[in-house]
Amino acid sequence: MTRAGYDNIKAELDRLHTVELPIILERLGNARAEGDLTENAEYTGAQESRAMMEARINVLRDKLARATLLDPAQFPRDKVSFGATVRVKDLGFDDEEEFTLVGAGEEDYDKGKILVTSPLAQGLVDKKVGDRVEIEVPQGVLKFEILDIRYDA
Repeated sequence: MTRAGYDNIKAELDRLHTVELPIILERLGNARAEGDLTENAEYTGAQESRAMMEARINVLRDKLARATLLDPAQFPRDKVSFGATVRVKDLGFDDEEEFTLVGAGEEDYDKGKILVTSPLAQGLVDKKVGDRVEIEVPQGVLKFEILDIRYDA
């Protein structure tokens, strides 16, 4: 992932620790103060929320621990690779689309930022302008022609 992706995940982890988890722990304490816990729905709900929050925190910690920071400036500029923004012509629908291949923590599918590890991105990696590709995805086979590759600073 890039430094920006790493920083995004770290910021989310910090927010969960400093904002979200204390709220859940307060709910848990308030529910515990009500007495009998065996039939206390608020206590059970707070326990479940805490477990889900801790699971999310563990996932984020694991991502950060396994992260390898990459600098897209180090990759060849004439081929699609990590950090590239690729403009393609969808040969099935005869329209153009644009995708940016990003690392974990930077994906935003509404803005065309797709994980470099996704099937779509993997089908584009190492291709050049003018290449035609067929990419097998869960919905079928996508056919593209690479129109442009750029690397934004």
